[in-house]
Amino acid sequence: MASRKELQVAQKRELEKKEETTIPARIFVPDADIYETKDGLNVVLEMPGVDKNSVDVRVEDDVLKVDGKLDFSKYRGLQPVYTEYNVGHFSRSFRLFGTIDQSKIAAELKDGVLSLMLPLAEKAKPRAIQVN
Repeated sequence: MASRKELQVAQKRELEKKEETTIPARIFVPDADIYETKDGLNVVLEMPGVDKNSVDVRVEDDVLKVDGKLDFSKYRGLQPVYTEYNVGHFSRSFRLFGTIDQSKIAAELKDGVLSLMLPLAEKAKPRAIQVN
């Protein structure tokens, strides 16, 4: 029996830019947890400070792309005394398997946590086969 190990807390990772950007801000990779259920996958992303109107979730060429833009006006004029938390936008993408029903993906943002429900396609769900 394998022993259960506690995961180490990861530092906030900045997105490795592959192209030039016109956004004068840092872009971070949000931390994610993925849970498998009998009905599909649940993806949970941390995007603190992002408003639900500033989140873009889309599927292009079997890739789920998530972008969250921060409203920097909330931070204007603040003089940090001590900081551990870097402020910036968020971006992450996941390649989807053919077993995910892309037309039924749902998203909800609450308290800086984006929850995505990726349901299994009917053809991929386990089913009993009657024996005659």
